[in-house]
Amino acid sequence: MHLTASEARGAVLGLDVGEASHWACLLTPDGEVAVNRPVENTERALDDLLSQVDASTLVVVDQVRNIGALPIARARAAGLPVAYLPSIAAHQASRLFPGDAKTDERDAHVIAGTATGVPDALLPVPERDEALGAARSLASQRNHLVTCGTRDKNRLRSMLLESCPAFEALVDPSDARWLRVLERLGGPWAIVDAGRAAFGALTRGADRSAMAAAWDAAASSTRPAEIMVKAENPQVSMLARRISEAMSEVARLDREIAGLLEEDGTYACLMTVPGIGPRTASELAIAIDISAFPDHDHLASYCGVAPRNRQSGTSISSVTASRQGNKRLKNLLIFSCNSLVRSKGRFGEYYRSCRARGMCHGEALKAVARKRLKVIYAVMRDKAPYAA
Repeated sequence: MHLTASEARGAVLGLDVGEASHWACLLTPDGEVAVNRPVENTERALDDLLSQVDASTLVVVDQVRNIGALPIARARAAGLPVAYLPSIAAHQASRLFPGDAKTDERDAHVIAGTATGVPDALLPVPERDEALGAARSLASQRNHLVTCGTRDKNRLRSMLLESCPAFEALVDPSDARWLRVLERLGGPWAIVDAGRAAFGALTRGADRSAMAAAWDAAASSTRPAEIMVKAENPQVSMLARRISEAMSEVARLDREIAGLLEEDGTYACLMTVPGIGPRTASELAIAIDISAFPDHDHLASYCGVAPRNRQSGTSISSVTASRQGNKRLKNLLIFSCNSLVRSKGRFGEYYRSCRARGMCHGEALKAVARKRLKVIYAVMRDKAPYAA
């Protein structure tokens, strides 16, 4: 939903949303400020405000979830159209307005003024689908757990690196067997103290040569002071346990999300696209309302995989990677193309042709992601499975 100038000639109510209260700025079609005051983040206060505006008033918020959820719900309950001005766009637009103060009052005026003067900057707020809403909530928790797990893995590696670098180089904190060993025994010196037999019992089914190499690396390294070993072991065990719990919970959430989306036609069709698995398909189905994008170029810009052209007369002319867009979708779309590098399909061939033209691996992956996004757009628009 990109509004045209003619569609945005009605009044605009800009809301700079907050946890306890929002600041409301109502601009008339002539640009006059009709309302400029705070409003509590309660149903009664919002309903009272919305009852005072015309039925054609466009309500614009700068956040669509969390603190922005209640204003959107009450605006829709009042029958008012709703749109979304991303915070980064509002921040950039604020430079066009007088002053440089950072206040809720000025932010609300910037939101309303930008919506009035630059309606193309607005994004749609999709109608709430209960299944998608539930899946989005679970996906948000999954992403939080992935972030926490990554942080704990980095902390675990840091501790092992400081204690025994040769041992750390052979440890895989994403491997359930290694996590079991570290949780049960502790760091490298506790593993050596437990003995090779205890270590082998906890690593059944693993690569024996790799495990033996890790054991030998710890056994042949210089042991630090005993006080350091005693301080290290409980921390290693705790981190390994938290990583293992996070991985298990992420796997459970992935199954729940897939179950919620199994009846969703868009999700099912996305699963047929090469290189797209359940996680990427669910993120795309949850995050993108395809009706809001008139063509694949707009979608590529939103996802951050569209190249950025730079030109200034004849002195500068270049094409670089864009740093804008949805970074989570951008990373998913690019990294999921790794599985296509050695494939014999059209995307694998395109990757190899990009490398033959002198692109590095990362540049070629981005190019493949951009090419594949055209297919993703068509699949989501038509709700039709991918056909090679």
